[in-house]
Amino acid sequence: MAESCLMGGNTVSQAGYHWDTLPAIPDSIGFAGSFAGVANNVLIVAGGSNFPDGGTPWNGGKKVWSDRVFVLEHPDGAWKEAGRLPRPLGYGASISTGKGLICIGGSNAAGHYSDVFLLNWQQGRIVITSLPSLPAPLANTCGALADSCIYVAGGLRTPDATETTHDFFMLDLEDTAAMRWRALPAWPGPSRMLSVAGALQHDFFLFSGATLKNGQREYLKDAYSYNIHTGWRKCADMPLATVAAPTPAWAGNNHALVVFGGDSGKDAAQAATLREHHPGFSDEILTYDLTKNSWMQTGKIYTRHDTAAVTNPNAGIWAPVTTTFVQWNGLLVFPGGEVRPGTRTPHVLTATAVNGSPQH
Repeated sequence: MAESCLMGGNTVSQAGYHWDTLPAIPDSIGFAGSFAGVANNVLIVAGGSNFPDGGTPWNGGKKVWSDRVFVLEHPDGAWKEAGRLPRPLGYGASISTGKGLICIGGSNAAGHYSDVFLLNWQQGRIVITSLPSLPAPLANTCGALADSCIYVAGGLRTPDATETTHDFFMLDLEDTAAMRWRALPAWPGPSRMLSVAGALQHDFFLFSGATLKNGQREYLKDAYSYNIHTGWRKCADMPLATVAAPTPAWAGNNHALVVFGGDSGKDAAQAATLREHHPGFSDEILTYDLTKNSWMQTGKIYTRHDTAAVTNPNAGIWAPVTTTFVQWNGLLVFPGGEVRPGTRTPHVLTATAVNGSPQH
């Protein structure tokens, strides 16, 4: 696929950010739920799912998971298909570390998984190393790295689960002698999935998500932080739900976390009837200030829904969900994802903060 040119070759400034795109992922449909991150200075996008041949959930389309691994070595380069995952997989947690991209849990058509593995880029190829498995299979979970510890929170243990999980696991990457996942006390609020994780200073943060009660989804606006020494703390509620927003949240400085978009639930009840006319997900940018324990709506993601984009989402720019947030080469990167229910995008949206830090 040719380089993306959604911006017509120019960046667009909005809400304190310069918005642009990287070359599109080389698949005409794109993927949601991919693992994504950085290893050895290259951008990796791996796995995920889509509905091939223009299928949708409401016209009998069948969701298909991918095992393809794509690598972008330079922002002005071209994507390479660089390998395969151990199996088709998506909807796990992605953690970029100095040792490579760690992929945690996830799902495919056969079920949910507890596998954890490291993706690295060595001598022009993807190298996969197994790591200790989660204590239980998890998909639609979220995770973040605080100090040397990976925290993973919430999700679903099985495809047919009617209740979300309260699972909260931690893996200390520096504990090489006895590296294993530890089950920690759960946050004090409802169980959840599709939350946004984050890390500031020494603390892990858990924002929003959806809880399932007898299979029914309830959108959440509560927020929490966890410190390994002092435990959980309730944070101020969010202005709106940010279910499946790009995760983890961006730590623009040492006291602010920024959440880009997400599904607020506003159109959830009408999604089945709106179908191709769904207006897309939230474009709100929310910033949490740790020092004030408060949230602010600090702008909007740049989007462009022209006439062509109503029938062909790839013709426009949409706020993506079910994608991993990645920092790479000074860019805030949102690779692929879902732009309407059942509709993926191959586009890779980027942002650069005008002042290098969150706007207040």
